[in-house]
Amino acid sequence: MIQQIKKAAVLGSGVMGSGIAAHLANIGIPTLLLDIVPRELTDAEKAKGLTLEDKQIRNKISESGKQKLLKQKPAPLTSKKNIALIEAGNFEDDMVRLKEVDWVIEVVVENLDVKKDVFLKVDQYRRPGSIVSSNTSGISVEAMAEGRSDDFRKHFLGTHFFNPPRYLKLLEVIPTSATAPEVLTYMKEFGEDVLGKGVVIAADTPNFIANRIGTYGLLVTAQEMIKGGYSVGEVDSITGPLIGRPKSATFRTLDVVGLDTFAHVANNVYEQVEGKEKAVFEVPGFIKKMLDKGWLGSKTGQGFFLKQGKEILELDPETFEYGPRKKLKTQAVELAKQQKGTANKMKALVYVDDRAGSLLWNVLSPALLYSAELLGEIADDIVAIDKAMKWGFGWQMGPFETWDAIGVEKSVEKMKAEGAEIPAWLQDMLDKGVTSFYKEEEGNLHFYGNGDYHLIKQNPKVINLKQLKQQKGVIKKNTGASLIDLGDGVAILEFHSKSNAIGLDIIQMINFAVDEVEKNYKGLVISNQGKNFCVGANLGMMLMEAQDDNIYELDMVVRHFQNAMMKIKYSPKPVVVAPFGMTLGGGAEVCLSAAHIQASSETYMGLVEVGVGLIPGGAGNKSLYLKHLEGLPSGVNFDLQNVANKVFESIAMAKVSTSGAEARDNNFLGLADGISVNGDHLIYDAKQAVLALDEKGYRAPARVKYPVVGETGYATLLLGAQSMYYSGFISDHDLKIAKELAFVIAGGKVPYGTEVDEQYLLDLERAAFLKLIAEPKSQQRMQHMLLKGKPLRN
Repeated sequence: MIQQIKKAAVLGSGVMGSGIAAHLANIGIPTLLLDIVPRELTDAEKAKGLTLEDKQIRNKISESGKQKLLKQKPAPLTSKKNIALIEAGNFEDDMVRLKEVDWVIEVVVENLDVKKDVFLKVDQYRRPGSIVSSNTSGISVEAMAEGRSDDFRKHFLGTHFFNPPRYLKLLEVIPTSATAPEVLTYMKEFGEDVLGKGVVIAADTPNFIANRIGTYGLLVTAQEMIKGGYSVGEVDSITGPLIGRPKSATFRTLDVVGLDTFAHVANNVYEQVEGKEKAVFEVPGFIKKMLDKGWLGSKTGQGFFLKQGKEILELDPETFEYGPRKKLKTQAVELAKQQKGTANKMKALVYVDDRAGSLLWNVLSPALLYSAELLGEIADDIVAIDKAMKWGFGWQMGPFETWDAIGVEKSVEKMKAEGAEIPAWLQDMLDKGVTSFYKEEEGNLHFYGNGDYHLIKQNPKVINLKQLKQQKGVIKKNTGASLIDLGDGVAILEFHSKSNAIGLDIIQMINFAVDEVEKNYKGLVISNQGKNFCVGANLGMMLMEAQDDNIYELDMVVRHFQNAMMKIKYSPKPVVVAPFGMTLGGGAEVCLSAAHIQASSETYMGLVEVGVGLIPGGAGNKSLYLKHLEGLPSGVNFDLQNVANKVFESIAMAKVSTSGAEARDNNFLGLADGISVNGDHLIYDAKQAVLALDEKGYRAPARVKYPVVGETGYATLLLGAQSMYYSGFISDHDLKIAKELAFVIAGGKVPYGTEVDEQYLLDLERAAFLKLIAEPKSQQRMQHMLLKGKPLRN
């Protein structure tokens, strides 16, 4: 009986193995990281008198994999502290320790014989009932388990993570014929609830789901490039964000993945299929030539693209020379760019008979048909295929969602006219008069399969605000936000302004929401399901008012914002904020005012106003300072100046966390605040936090006074900034901003240790903000950020 995975072992410490170990450490699971024992010493090791029997030599390979985690970008660890949960070892000395773990994950070289040899040893040492899995990207999971004990086979399956494991959502789980149903069920739930993954159940077929379809699509695109006489850059300009795919599009993706890895994945299918499919999976000649030259992409410094200075050049696959990067510009492309939404952009492109439309149709049509042909072979339903492509390859729409977007009937007629063979089940669907793969009824989404529509079953922890609004409507809304009934006595305030930037409309809704919740609800969640939680206050609106010298109006807006933050903090009902992605400036201020923060693991939080020549004005300085003070143990003497220094440094340097865990390290989150590993469960977790606070009899915090460092502390805060100024590292205006910030953090012209109330600190903050926003150089910085999207150092 499976109890719980409390400890794991990862066998293989390469990039993938160490990345999986890091992901396990990020969620608090102690992990053994094992690899082979070196067979010889380096000259440096010999000079130190080390031998092959020394532990540091025997664990050298896994220890090296572990230490590389601290330097890799993007960072595999959500906090560098997590590396303490990874213990390095080796296959010869430490296999006996597999009896300590609940889950063994094999991540060795993609060779069946090697894997079977590893599993022979695992079978000898593992504890009965422990789960064993392979991270293979395509080798038969069934074949790996041959000859193993009954208990091993019952608890064995494939768990294919996508690289990098921390960031890519997809986890393909592949059962064998012997995998116990309860093991499969447990691993799916564990994958979603603990690992934070989007789990799809895949059949034990070559390359499973995402790599099978994704590789097919990439190869078809490469072949169409040659056939249609397109350049590498032209293809990438059409097959990226324009059609809802990642910025890396096609050939930049291959450079990032590595052409050697891509060729291995393609060959894996090539060797196991026949006919037309086999022909597609044959690696094109120009890619084979690149492999021979060692032009593997990013890892070797050149592939389809080569960076020379600041210029990025593209490869000509015929001459093998690099030249300026080209973009495909046609009337259809311009028309598509004017459309709203990926579906409309697709429709505007795919049926147009020009170079862009033809390219897109010729790569899209075979990929859609291939997905339909594989239904039932690689996955049981279209939902699994669509999710796999979205979670594994970063597509906005899966193949069948794409098909719905361009029109199933219209596209199939075009395919038939071109002589394509339509899968029988798809033709049968159209013959019945069914013209879409998905349909919505009463706010619930259904998918087509086996001759009828079926409700898409969701993990109950997945809350879709769009569906919720369709089912229940809204309590109240304006242009910036909507208040929605989340059920069980909890309401949610959803931001939906542009970039979720905070303006008077959102401030108005915050005030209404807190009042409404006080009367009729147990508590409030503040969150949304946009790209980012909130990028800050409405910078454009503030700049316009500042350029018109409307300081009175700006003072009113800042007062309203500050009052709204205080209303959140002192609400008699608990307010839980659930941030994710970019949570900057005003977004961070909303979080810092809450009774509880339930952050996504991927939350990038910081007070970044100095980047536009300002300091936080909506209670950010005060709230971060108090968060630091409130996090200190009660009754323990502490250095107040040290607290002020940390807050000053965090805001002056516009520090932004690289994760929810780092936001906690930076004191934006307290120890009692929560972190959700699965972003899809974030709102559910925030709702549970509200209910837990209500159950405990939540009371608003008491209004108390806080000590500040005053005039002497102000002088200390400025020392570092003045040193950087005299060394030429910061400008006159940077120093002016630092002085205003230091004055606010220090608490103004009062003696060290003076206790002041929050309103006093808010008034200081607002005055400094208004003083800086009136400065022409600050306005220049604001304008530059709005136009260029990056800071100006003037």
